[in-house]
Order: sequence, then structure tokens, then C-alpha cells
Amino acid sequence: MNIHEYQAKAVLKEFGVPVSRGVPILKASDAEAAAKELGGPLWVVKSQIHAGGRGKGKFKEAAAGDKGGVRLAKSIDEVKTFAEQMLGNTLVTVQTGPAGKQVNRLYIEDGSDIEKEFYLSALVDRETSRISFVVSTEGGMDIETVAHDTPEKIVSFSVDPATGVMPHHGRTVARALGLDGDLAKQAGKIVAQLYAAFVAKDMEMLEINPLIITKQGQLKALDAKVSFDGNALYRHPDIVALRDVTEEDAKEIEASKHDLAYIALDGNIGCMVNGAGLAMATLDIIKLYGMEPANFLDVGGGASEEKVTAAFKIITADPNVKGILVNIFGGIMKCDVIARGVLAAVKAVGLQVPLVVRLEGTNVEEGKRIIRESGLNVIPADDLDDAAQKIVNAVKAAA
Repeated sequence: MNIHEYQAKAVLKEFGVPVSRGVPILKASDAEAAAKELGGPLWVVKSQIHAGGRGKGKFKEAAAGDKGGVRLAKSIDEVKTFAEQMLGNTLVTVQTGPAGKQVNRLYIEDGSDIEKEFYLSALVDRETSRISFVVSTEGGMDIETVAHDTPEKIVSFSVDPATGVMPHHGRTVARALGLDGDLAKQAGKIVAQLYAAFVAKDMEMLEINPLIITKQGQLKALDAKVSFDGNALYRHPDIVALRDVTEEDAKEIEASKHDLAYIALDGNIGCMVNGAGLAMATLDIIKLYGMEPANFLDVGGGASEEKVTAAFKIITADPNVKGILVNIFGGIMKCDVIARGVLAAVKAVGLQVPLVVRLEGTNVEEGKRIIRESGLNVIPADDLDDAAQKIVNAVKAAA
């Protein structure tokens, strides 16, 4: 689960991380009061969307100007003007894709006198099963670009969970950023605070870009991007309350209500599979035969007929879907349950596109019989390769 910058900063502030004062707003009419509350003389007006590259992004609407999604205002009137231009308009960045995201929230923040900019992040390292930090002197840039062009400017290290953050971790960060004296002490303190926040809130990723030195000699998190482990959210009702569903795909929201693992993709072949590995293999083989999957959807090992019906409805709700591939290997999941779920869904929503069903495993013959005797125009498949070819050919024939 992702949250907005201003929410991330509020979470980090609980752990002592230094951040600028700011006020979130939902309406342009609140901009003046927010600016007056902060006092100025400089304000930063920031679009709040779940995507990076906001400062370099551009709004689709000409009325929003071409100054990007993060703007420096030198007067209250400028704050008001920027708020009116940005709220409700669509911001396109390198991470949103060409469709962009509508800006429904702004964060008006105190301006900062920046001396230097750095990059600092923490994430779960799956290879070591530890929290790793990534540090670079190249703040304000996409870390992917830095890693590609100047990898020597990136320093990373893992933290042993048995010890937590130790003084030498702070010294590693200070050395990587060229800090000494009081700034080195501040770096060590911030690393400890970020680690504490990461562990306490079950984060998946925490990115400070940039971490700045102000002209007053203070380290400060000027931006913050945080995502949380969805499997641990039951422990954090305070974090769940921060969820902004307007930033999420409606189909993914519906899937979460039924405990379905669903991710919308850009293709036109809908997929319903049980098991993450089999789902990934299904996506790959669809691409192998020249088409693109419309989604990743894992119904899980113990799905009920109702759950399968919900999954099918979510797939068919996508107007881009021109064909559907159901690929089930029944272990715990029984093929006859899948078959009944598919039939129930087809009867409920109708079937407007080709449907290929491949069943194998527990109760497979019963599942095939149910589909065969249903009278529906369902294309049976013997194995995954056969299923992929049949759905690709069916979609091409219907085009």
C-alpha cells in the first residue's frame, strides 16, 4: 500500500525525522489559509499523487501551465494561482505513463534553503532477508539513472536484524555523503530513526529523495515516498486509514475485497490462474505467442465458487479484455469448483469475448464435464501451451 508524501512525512515525524512544516489541502479555496498559516516568505506547492517525477512532470491541460507538479511560490497570490491551476488537472510523469494521474490533493510546504541534495532509501533485500539502505550523493535524480550511468556513486549496506542499526551504519552513510562533524552525527541519527520507522510500521520501501543540507547546517527529509507490506496492514489500522482509493485501480480495489491477488496490466487477454508461479508462467507464454496479458490474477489455492465468480467479474469489467484464459492446476483448488464458478460468472455477466479453459488436477474430469455440458461457447485446452495458442488465435480471429 502506498501513501502520499505529506502522510509519509507525518509518519516519519513521529519517529523524530526532521521534515518541513506543511499543510495538505483538497480545495483551491483553502490555499490562502494554508499559506498564511505557514507564514512564508517562500512556499512550495506540491501535487500529491502516487507517482514519482512530479517536479519534471507536465499537466495535460494548458490552463495548468508548464511548470510541473512541484512549484516554488514567492507570494500568497502565487500559492493561490498554483493551487487553482493544479487541483483537478491531470499530471503526467515518467511513472504515471501517458494517461497521467488526476491531482486531487496538494501539499503546501515551507520553502527550504538548500545547500546540498542527497539520496537515501531503505528497502527489504529479498536475497539477505534484511533491511538494506541505499545512499548516494546524487540527490534529486532518479536513482535508476544514477545506477545506470554512475554506479560508483551508490553505496548500499544491510542491517543485521539481531543488532539493528549500529553506530558504524551511521558512519557509513556519513562517509558516503562526505559529511563530518555535526552533520555526520545527524546522519547517524536519521538512519536510526528511519530504520525504527521501517520496522515498526512494516514498510516495504522508504525513499528520501532528496535528503538535504540546509544553509543553516541541518539535514532534512525534503521529500518522502513510503510503501507498506500489505500482508501486515492488519497490525496497523492507523496506516490503513491513510489509504487513498482514488489513486488505485477500481478493479484492484474490488479484488482486495475478495482477497484476490490482482494487478491490472496493459494487454487484452484476461487471465485467471491459481498460484503465483503458474500465473507468471501464463503471462509469459501469452507474450511468447505475440499478445499481452490484461492482468495478473491469482485466485489462490482454496478459492470458493463465490471467489471465482468475483474474479471472473473483475476480469470482464476491463473494457480492454478481448479474450479470457482460465488456467487452473487443481491441488487444494478443485477443478469442478473452478468450473462452477466460471459458469456462474458467465451467467451473471454474460460472455462477450472468447474464453479458453485449461483444467488439470483434482476432479479434472468432473470440471471438464461441467463445462462441456453447460452449452456455453468455451474452448477447452489440453495444456498451457495449447491454451495460450488457442486464446491468442481466438482473439486475433475475433478482431
